[in-house]
Amino acid sequence: MKQIVDAKGLSCPQPVLMAMQAMRANGSGEIEVVVDNEASRENVSRAAQSQGWSVAVDELDGGEFRLSLAKS
Repeated sequence: MKQIVDAKGLSCPQPVLMAMQAMRANGSGEIEVVVDNEASRENVSRAAQSQGWSVAVDELDGGEFRLSLAKS
């Protein structure tokens, strides 16, 4: 089951910390992180990749981004 981290309305480093907590808790699998600004999109993506997770980004309406993190 995919975990969803809703970090909309939060500024960095909070979205990164929430994503890192989810990655540590799961270890592998799929995590979806939703953010609403470019800085959070970039910082969460960079943090996930540094931990060996792949990242796919979808831009949603209203300036939101859905980051799909995956690690096998």
